[in-house]
Amino acid sequence: MKVLAALLLLLSVGVSASPRDPEQHFFDQSFGDFAEELQTAREQGKKGILIMFEMDECPFCHRMKTTVLNQPEVQDYYKENFLIFSVDIEGDIEITDFKGQPTTMKEFAFKQFRVRATPVFQFFDLQGNPIKRGRYTGATKNAEEFLLLGKYIVEKKYQDTSFTRFKRKLRLP
Repeated sequence: MKVLAALLLLLSVGVSASPRDPEQHFFDQSFGDFAEELQTAREQGKKGILIMFEMDECPFCHRMKTTVLNQPEVQDYYKENFLIFSVDIEGDIEITDFKGQPTTMKEFAFKQFRVRATPVFQFFDLQGNPIKRGRYTGATKNAEEFLLLGKYIVEKKYQDTSFTRFKRKLRLP
């Protein structure tokens, strides 16, 4: 009985849920047609699309997946507001870009978005345009900072200020 009471107390004070696999719970499945994904995002009432540009051997990508993108509160918030896809910056897989043109993942990342380091989180509006100030390069400090990045985009704070100033205004490092 004491164990049950202790468990209920822990749950009531907001102990975070167990991590979940980001491949299943964070990223959306795609056939690689981003023009079609835009239509899906509009139909589902999303705020936009988020693409994580990554590569297999990237330690910072791995860290994001094992410490941030696997957190249920991150997954739930981002899935509510965005369609989320992963693009391998070294990938030769053919995809269709936001304008309906065929390309490879590698060309999409490097030629269209000048991705040279990973991870890069790029937010797009529902017309397929990169959101001004909607690009974050590198790993965030923690899940809270990544949630704040999502809030910065969802609330359109990027129209008025940089993410760094947005965080500073909230007195966060």
